Amino acid sequence: MSLDVSLIANQPVSVFDANITHNLTEMASEVKLSNGMTLYQVLWRPDESNLKYARDIADLLEEGWNILMADPEHFKKFNPENGWGSYDGLEKFVYKYLEACRFNPGAELEISR
Repeated sequence: MSLDVSLIANQPVSVFDANITHNLTEMASEVKLSNGMTLYQVLWRPDESNLKYARDIADLLEEGWNILMADPEHFKKFNPENGWGSYDGLEKFVYKYLEACRFNPGAELEISR
């Protein structure tokens, strides 16, 4: 006979980290989603729309990414004049974020503006 003991602690662990410049907010605001939101709202302000988990934004990110990819020349007009940020950077950021959300649907969103 024996005694087995364990202490189990579920601690938050980051499954995805990314950063993008605020200089791309105008471009993201130009991406109009079918639910009336913009890509800006999904990326920068999900909390204001009660979007709390990766599963809540995955389809919105996919729609936004598809819109970006459908008309690159339109969105490149919003590239920041100072050179900090670009269409290509936003497109890649959204795609990587989308992939992370698809692989981790239950992950809680943590946004720092």
